[in-house]
Amino acid sequence: MPTARTPVLFIPGLWMHADSWKSWVDLFRSAGYEPTARSWPGVATTVAETRAHPETMAGRGITEIADYYAQIIGTLPAKPIVIGHSFGGLLAQNVLGRGLAAAAIAIDAAPIKGVLPLPVSTLRSSFPVLKNPANRRRTVALTAAQFRYGFGNAVSEQESAELYHRWAIPGPGRPLFQAAFANFLPHSPAKVDTKNATRGPLLLIAGEKDHIVPPVVTRATLKQYRRSPAVTELKQIAGRGHSLCIDSGWREVADTALGWLKQRSL
Repeated sequence: MPTARTPVLFIPGLWMHADSWKSWVDLFRSAGYEPTARSWPGVATTVAETRAHPETMAGRGITEIADYYAQIIGTLPAKPIVIGHSFGGLLAQNVLGRGLAAAAIAIDAAPIKGVLPLPVSTLRSSFPVLKNPANRRRTVALTAAQFRYGFGNAVSEQESAELYHRWAIPGPGRPLFQAAFANFLPHSPAKVDTKNATRGPLLLIAGEKDHIVPPVVTRATLKQYRRSPAVTELKQIAGRGHSLCIDSGWREVADTALGWLKQRSL
């Protein structure tokens, strides 16, 4: 009888539609997995429709979004491998810490509670949202210039513009506020169970030139897991920015993820 394929759930980050994972989905399916990519709750089926109706995402926070993915996982035939980018990486760690995933790969993941470094480039990338407290209840769209600084700084200006017009969508401001103030709140939604000794393996991937989540943030995330005997590893991709999952160099990152899964017999 044929062996059941391992499910893989791809989670996009803030300002990204799930369709941006299409190349990864195709690659993982050809590698023998059963992948699916799902957008955040309130995100429409297409990029164009999401841009036309951003209000359906307004006010949604980390807990609600994480619970939404937990519900999706509950419909799968087995615990999936969860792969998330940016805030999707934080969400991947959330469900892994809850014991809902077989393993997780968090790529340039947004900082979880306990991560202290706050680089200037991170502040600048978040400023379009955090500059106005009212954005906590709104959706906010990046301009092409803001996307260029935050996502596309390690690719050409032309490629950054192409990625922006193809994939960028408005996103809820609330998760950014929750992450920004996580270390001041004892029960922050950005808190992850980093001490879980029975969870599956976790790979953290950092892009060397990322402005939104510089490697110093990812290294600080790794330190949060030091009290757990469960496998936690970090790989840094040279010369890559925050667009590393969707730009012309995506295959290097995807092959890194696949190689780690193979190494772990996952």
